[in-house]
Amino acid sequence: MNIFDLAGSAAEPAGAVCSRKACRAHAEWQLLWNNPKIHTPERRKIWLACPEHRAWLEDYLQTRGLWKETLSLDSPAGEAAAEDGPGSAVAPGRAG
Repeated sequence: MNIFDLAGSAAEPAGAVCSRKACRAHAEWQLLWNNPKIHTPERRKIWLACPEHRAWLEDYLQTRGLWKETLSLDSPAGEAAAEDGPGSAVAPGRAG
């Protein structure tokens, strides 16, 4: 018996999920950003956004001077998100 079996089904849903805290909606957008204080200029971190939270997440990043661009989840940068690993799509307040 595994200790995780006792917790029930707490697994993340399959597929791309919005990075907004507590949102579990399917993501349709990727917001590319970079913190120039800690990242090299070519580095891009990626948050995923559902249609409802896209504007909120863009505003959050733009206000802090971090936002670079927003792309459809189907665009080629989506492949970069997969290469960056699961921690690349992190919402405000989450570690990453």
